[in-house]
Amino acid sequence: MPQIGTASHPLRVAIIGSGPSGFYAAEHYFKQPDLVVSIDMYDRLPTPYGLVRGGVAPDHPKIKSVTKVYDKIAAHPAFRFFGNVEIGKHISHATLKEYYHQVVYAVGAQSDRKMGIPGEDLIGSHAATEFVGWYNAHPDYRDLEFDLSQRAVAVIGNGNVAMDVARILASSDEELRTTDIADYALEALRNSNITDIYMLGRRGPAQAAFTNPELKEMGELREADVIVAYEEAQLDDLSREWLAKEKNPVAEKNVRMLQDFAARGPQGKRKRVHMRFLVSPTELLGENGRVTAIRVVKNVLQPAPDGSLRPKATGQTYDIPVGLVFRSIGYKGVELPGLPFDEKNGIIPNTLGRVTDSAGAVLPGVYVTGWIKRGPSGIIGTNKPDSVETVNAALADLPNLPEIAPEKATPEAAEALVRSSQPAYVTFADWGLLDAAEVEAGAAQGRPRIKFSRIAEMLETIQARKASEPNPTA
Repeated sequence: MPQIGTASHPLRVAIIGSGPSGFYAAEHYFKQPDLVVSIDMYDRLPTPYGLVRGGVAPDHPKIKSVTKVYDKIAAHPAFRFFGNVEIGKHISHATLKEYYHQVVYAVGAQSDRKMGIPGEDLIGSHAATEFVGWYNAHPDYRDLEFDLSQRAVAVIGNGNVAMDVARILASSDEELRTTDIADYALEALRNSNITDIYMLGRRGPAQAAFTNPELKEMGELREADVIVAYEEAQLDDLSREWLAKEKNPVAEKNVRMLQDFAARGPQGKRKRVHMRFLVSPTELLGENGRVTAIRVVKNVLQPAPDGSLRPKATGQTYDIPVGLVFRSIGYKGVELPGLPFDEKNGIIPNTLGRVTDSAGAVLPGVYVTGWIKRGPSGIIGTNKPDSVETVNAALADLPNLPEIAPEKATPEAAEALVRSSQPAYVTFADWGLLDAAEVEAGAAQGRPRIKFSRIAEMLETIQARKASEPNPTA
């Protein structure tokens, strides 16, 4: 039998998920000089790019420009995109294994972690992932409602997602209306009554997880002051020692900026972002089933065995009146049908990207990359070395891959499978038509694009554009 990955026996790869980690995996396969490979990328949505489209804040267009890199990868003649195809629903994992030598799961972390405190399920308590998906026109969250008639909101967490949520809530209409934020979200935020946003971090300013640009942006909003209590901006002895030892320039700059905010004080703007540190939520209080306040406990820092500083509750609590709460304490992966799952860590168990079962044995030809591999950490660029590691492991496995039946080992066979399982699949050329429609609609309003937020509308638009194209054979 010829070696897999040669001209007479091309390597067939399915990549499940079209976010950064999936595209970087495809790129590394294509970069191998002596490898003949054919890649099919699947996504349950008709649109590619994962969280670059559905998670990156609308006022961060430079970050979204990374999709140009992914477009170049998609232009490779051995690449195909099958959008609107859900693995586990339209096609099972077991069936995929019949048609591909290797299957790489790059599905990200789709759910959120819960706080596990009383009142968390009150009306007005939401996952930040839901709000982010809503204002980014993600079809899963299109029909959610958020009570923006409230005056005060709490955002729990101090990573970049929490900063995005707080910044979008604090932004003016002028700052948002030139972005690709969902049109319905733009309208709702335009009529928002929110004036006070409380960002709650369980550790101190030196341990905040947000980056310098995110913090700088917050201080430049047209209609919002950043309020930092002087005493909370000062470092305790342990944090000073930790910062001196770590020599972390990001943390050092964050501390300087936060201390500057504390010294500046409020400037009388219409909205206020209150950045609180060393507090943890202990309960959401409510009346008639709705959130009315959040109870927090003050923390102190203490050393952990790994050298980090961890919060310890003091027992001193106080309440902050709020009518809306967004928890942003981390994403979590979701179990996929037919695959093992590590519930505690929210990942598919693996060794260097090779999927392993409950006994630690490697499942031949099955791999993971991105957040479903390592957990929700890092930025977009972090996914590139992660995907390279996974693909290198996959390449090392080529000599020992199980064979697939010749009649199923062709691009034509896989396309026939998709067509029979989900006739309404979307190709990358189809996505190009949808992309053009969004951009054209946005241009009419001076915006980058106006996103479609319903799958039915996406499919209808694609079909309408196809019908209007001139017939090349006419």
